[in-house]
Amino acid sequence: MTTTTTGSDFAALSRRITGAGLMQRRPAYYAVRLGVVTLMYLGGWTAFFVIGSSWWQMLTAVFLAVTFAQVALVAHDLAHRQVFRTRRPSEIAGLLAGNLGVGMSYGWWMDKHTRHHNNPNHDDLDPDVAPEVLIWAAEAAAGRRGLKGFITRHQAVLFFPLLTLLAVSLKVSSVKALRDGTVRRRGVESALLVLHAVGYLTALLVVLTPLQAIAFLLLHQAIFGVYLGLTFAPNHKGMPHPTGDEDFLRKQVLTSRNVHGNWLTDVALGGLNYQIEHHLFPGMPTPNLRKAQPIVQAYCAEIGVPYEQTGLIDSYRQALRHLHEVGAPARAEHSAR
Repeated sequence: MTTTTTGSDFAALSRRITGAGLMQRRPAYYAVRLGVVTLMYLGGWTAFFVIGSSWWQMLTAVFLAVTFAQVALVAHDLAHRQVFRTRRPSEIAGLLAGNLGVGMSYGWWMDKHTRHHNNPNHDDLDPDVAPEVLIWAAEAAAGRRGLKGFITRHQAVLFFPLLTLLAVSLKVSSVKALRDGTVRRRGVESALLVLHAVGYLTALLVVLTPLQAIAFLLLHQAIFGVYLGLTFAPNHKGMPHPTGDEDFLRKQVLTSRNVHGNWLTDVALGGLNYQIEHHLFPGMPTPNLRKAQPIVQAYCAEIGVPYEQTGLIDSYRQALRHLHEVGAPARAEHSAR
C-alpha cells in the first residue's frame, strides 16, 4: 500500500522521523500481538465448542466479536506492510486474517483503503465518503427520497444503529468485488471466503439450537460491526474535505483527527487513534506512532498547520454533529414538500 509523498515540508518532517528511528520494524511487538490475537481467536472458538448448546454462548459471541475486530486491525497493519518487510508474507497473512479469519476480502479492502489514503475525505476520490447509506457532504444530501431520504434526514441518530450492519455490508461488498473480478487473486480469495462461511455456519448449526444459532449470529455480527465502526469513525468524519490541490502533508494532517488516551485506547483502537501520524507514515509500526506523535505535533506548530486532537467521546460528538449538519438540506427539502 503506497501513497504519493511530495513537498519540502513533508521531506523535513520525514528526516526527523527517520532520524528518531521510528520507521524501523518492531518484530517482537508484532510477534506478541499476533500471538495474543491468535490465542483469542482459537480460545474463543474452543470455548464455543466446550460450552455447547447454551444461552451462555451469547457471551462467547461478544468475545468473538471483539476478537474479530482485533483480527481485522491486524489485517490493516499487514496491508500497510508494518509487520513484514516484503509483499508475499504480508499478503498471505492478510488473506488468512481477512478472508479466512473474519470473512472479508483482503484484496477488495486493500484497494479501497489505498484509495482512501491517497485522497482522504475527498468527495470524489475517497471511497469512504462516497454517498451511499450515509452522506458526508451536504451537496449529496438534496434530492434523496424514500428510505434513503429518511436515513439522510436522521442519519446522526441512526449512525450507531446502522453500524450493527457494517459487518454484513463488508461481506456483501467483498462478494460483489469477487463476482465482478476486481480482486487480483479471485480464486484464492473466493475459496477462503467460502471456507470461512461454511465453517462458521456449520459450527453454529451443529452446536446450537436453531434459535440460539440465529441469536448468536445476529449478536456476533452486530457487535463486530459496531466495534469496527467505532475504531474508524473518529479518524476523519467531521474533518475538512480537501480540493485535492493541497500538498501531501496538509492533505493528510488537515483531514485527520487524533484521539488522545492511554495504552488501553491504543489497544482498543489498534493504534488508529494516531491517525495523523498513520496517514503521514502508513508503513510506520503501530507502537512507534505514539513516539512520533509529539514530533509531528511540534512540527505542525512550527509551520502553522492545524493539528486536531481530542478525546474519544468528543470525536464521536464531532462526527455526529457533522452528520446532522449535512442532513440539514434534506430536512429542509422534506419540510418544504
